Amino acid sequence: METTDNRSELNDDTVDAPAGRQPALTGCPWHDVNEMLQSAGLRPTRQRMALGWLLFGKGARHLTAEMLYEEATLAKVPVSLATVYNTLNQLTDAGLLRQVSVDGTKTYFDTNVSAHHHFYLENNHELVDIPDPHLVLSTMPDVPEGYEIARIDMVVRLRKKR
Repeated sequence: METTDNRSELNDDTVDAPAGRQPALTGCPWHDVNEMLQSAGLRPTRQRMALGWLLFGKGARHLTAEMLYEEATLAKVPVSLATVYNTLNQLTDAGLLRQVSVDGTKTYFDTNVSAHHHFYLENNHELVDIPDPHLVLSTMPDVPEGYEIARIDMVVRLRKKR
């Protein structure tokens, strides 16, 4: 996204890499999840590994905690919904996931932490990446003293034509 008032470009709002070493990814989901957790300073417990494998083993995804819990249950991963929430929040805090709120009541966790925006398909409650990186926000609001913009999340709500 570009701005017209010489402020820094908003597409540069990628999450900073967590402290520690960069993960040595191999393409093996189990190994890569282990590397991602360790590089983010998180201990690769059995539950984190299993949930990480479900999250990151299928490419870029948008999941709610309830969706991940359902997948874990179907995969016979013994976790509680509270553990799923705690793990998602830990992975978000570590910079491995991006939180996207819709309506203030539904929170999705995005495995793609790069700067991008979303379509929200109202009819089937699905979050989809907007493929166009050239969205333009023509002006930015003045930020109160002592604050800076951390990230801008644009969610464009779509519904089927009537």
